[in-house]
Amino acid sequence: MMRFLPHTDSDRNTMLEAIGMETMHDLFADIPSEFHLEQGKLNLPDALSEAGIVRKFTQASEQNSHAGNTRCFLGGGTYHHFVPAVVDYIISRGEFLTAYTPYQPEISQGTLQTLFEFQSMIARLTGMDVSNASMYEAATATAEAALMARRVTRKSKVVMAGSVNPRYRSVTQNYLSRLEGEYIEVEMDGFGTDLDKVIAEVDEKAACVIVQYPDFYGSVYDLADLREACDAAKCLMVIAFSDATAFALIQSPGDCGADIAVGSGQSLGIPMGFGGPHLGLFTCKQKYVRQMPGRVCGMTSDVDGKRGFVLTLSTREQHIRREKATSNICSNQGLMCTAAATYMTLMGDEGLKTVATRSATALNCLISKLPSQVTAAQGARFHETVLSFESHEKRELFLAEARKQDIFAGIPLEQLDSGIESKHLLVATTEMIEEADIQDYLAALEVVA
Repeated sequence: MMRFLPHTDSDRNTMLEAIGMETMHDLFADIPSEFHLEQGKLNLPDALSEAGIVRKFTQASEQNSHAGNTRCFLGGGTYHHFVPAVVDYIISRGEFLTAYTPYQPEISQGTLQTLFEFQSMIARLTGMDVSNASMYEAATATAEAALMARRVTRKSKVVMAGSVNPRYRSVTQNYLSRLEGEYIEVEMDGFGTDLDKVIAEVDEKAACVIVQYPDFYGSVYDLADLREACDAAKCLMVIAFSDATAFALIQSPGDCGADIAVGSGQSLGIPMGFGGPHLGLFTCKQKYVRQMPGRVCGMTSDVDGKRGFVLTLSTREQHIRREKATSNICSNQGLMCTAAATYMTLMGDEGLKTVATRSATALNCLISKLPSQVTAAQGARFHETVLSFESHEKRELFLAEARKQDIFAGIPLEQLDSGIESKHLLVATTEMIEEADIQDYLAALEVVA
């Protein structure tokens, strides 16, 4: 294979000089030195036959513990929901394999219609006026919501509740770190959302306030007072979420009065996949649609009156009017949109409600039977909560026992949210958790009793 290296040494030196670097190696200074590979030191084994490679990797993969061969109580933004086989079948067909933008509507009607139906279903599920199609995942969607609110309000202060997923907070802070304006992260006491603290930071300088509902700890709460405070300060209320199936059971962001609602669509027919890919959802009120990042597919009629689908809005940097772009994020999660649309079509209203109800019921069942040495966070929850142990040692003793029983028992909370004492577990249940799984979980907890 011919290598194509268009830059000469002179080109490289000019670019290095412009950015204040002496060598190409300096560009990798942020990567710890122990992970740098010295030239010629790549230690690879001898080549194998194709059959040998398949055998080697199959043996390695069989050592993995995953949601398919364990009982999974993990959450924190990625959830183990059942994915009907037809979802994989549909997205594996040649007609749907493309994940990129349908630039030519005359030859992309199937893709465009799928995205239009996806938008319609997401808007209905979230109770919002309009949805785009789509974002990478919830973290970048949250960050883009903050930027959009700044454009809409022409104000620069962003207030973020400390009960928002730490990853969403981190990415948003990174987005805003090179821009003028104030970023306020409101610390929370306990494992829930203290709206009084959040409201105290909302003033006439605020472009938006961002909360998560249900929050990172699974808490469900009333947003009416926050909506009132936002109206008084003329700022936007942004609601983030991690599991969209919740809105088949509890109030939707639209019902809560959200101006913008963003979150993850992973729970809608997309497997955990060892961390990805995910699907970012982005919705808003109709009056703000022209400031929405990404693309919006619309339905129209041709000159003969036949129904057709087009890109109604596609405000991205790579299009002709790039100086008008609202974002440079590439909306290439089309395949995930197709998976989510297929899943929602299969499930329907009642199916999604069943998923949400079983998820919440499983958590309530687990909480009701906890031993006295383990406590669950107080307040209303959807399908996620924090379990607190008497000590770090007791928690680790339980986790070790759970691993022996092939149970993913929860996420040590300090791994996601620094500064939290290392005796807490973030635990989630979905419709995949059955009564026998809960009994096994409780049996493993007996080691700390």
